[in-house]
Amino acid sequence: MADRKPVRVWVDGCFDMAHFGHANFLRQAKKLGDVLVVGIHSDAEVAKHKGPPVMKEEDRYKMVRSIKWVDEVIEGVPYVTELDTLDKYNCDFCAHGDDITLDSEGRDTYRIVKEQGRYKECKRTAGVSTTDLVGRMLLMTKSHHLVGARNSPIPDGKTNNEASCSNLKSPYTGISQFLPTTNKIIQFAEGKEPNPGDKIVYTAGAFDLFHVGHVDFLEKVSQLGNYVIVGLHTDEEVNRYWGGNYPIMNLHERTLSVLACRYVNEVVIGAPYIVNNSLLDHFGVDVVVHGMTPIKPSANGSNPYETPKNKGIFKIVDSCSDMSTSKIVDRIIENRRNYQERNEKKEKKEIKLIEIMAQRKKLNGPQ
Repeated sequence: MADRKPVRVWVDGCFDMAHFGHANFLRQAKKLGDVLVVGIHSDAEVAKHKGPPVMKEEDRYKMVRSIKWVDEVIEGVPYVTELDTLDKYNCDFCAHGDDITLDSEGRDTYRIVKEQGRYKECKRTAGVSTTDLVGRMLLMTKSHHLVGARNSPIPDGKTNNEASCSNLKSPYTGISQFLPTTNKIIQFAEGKEPNPGDKIVYTAGAFDLFHVGHVDFLEKVSQLGNYVIVGLHTDEEVNRYWGGNYPIMNLHERTLSVLACRYVNEVVIGAPYIVNNSLLDHFGVDVVVHGMTPIKPSANGSNPYETPKNKGIFKIVDSCSDMSTSKIVDRIIENRRNYQERNEKKEKKEIKLIEIMAQRKKLNGPQ
């Protein structure tokens, strides 16, 4: 019997500030076939149809390439998905989330592939979107990362919309609450133990608003061994050493973001700030790595890396990237009005289409 032809799945998008919601969509899309091909729109295409992207196209291309379910990345694809594009890259069908994506004229960008029966849908990840993350940065209060997954409930019985800065009413652009589950972590986790003889590398931090700087760093970290473990500090710990209103994303969200990275094998959720003998022995760590950011002292004033330094297993790695979480926040705040207008414009188009769809349904009557 002849070998089965691999099923090639096409997805496309902006993937602006690529987050775990994007990663979860790509994970689901990959399950629909054998090879996942991701097309990413250029800055010019995004600006024309949606408004200015937060991240430049080169950063968006790199972020998507780092997601472990992605097999191929095609740069600078058209905003409206054409059959010619699917055929050019030998893709059987296009997959998208169960939300609406509209072009500059307010039309469904997937209308062509839908009409030709070459379209499949994945479930959207509720509770996270680029709009939501931009909103949190514009809000930047002490409680913005309490919304959604957290060790304590949303304060004062507020809904997620009330606790955020968003007043949007579209179900696609608006904000909903992200609720973490053990199943979601299992879906993202590799679930593989290190092999005997593997060189185990450990690094820890906040990894807030997971970005290209983190990707560049973790890629270099992965070159130091065979198995990379990332320790993620609690929200309280991150706020202690970074101050201000950090982190933007809570611990559960940061966990999924890091787990989606192809350079990471395991994540320690709520890792201790001080890297002691107990942690090193438990995971069999051979190398401990820190980036170029200043090493903040622990709560008792000690150096958190004193033990691995004394053992001679501590290394500093330069990612050679100038991207940081604070730079992204500054970029959003400096362009506040542009992003607010972008979100408002996007919502208006979505609401208009929803109203048209409701009218058609009413005219056609129950099916």
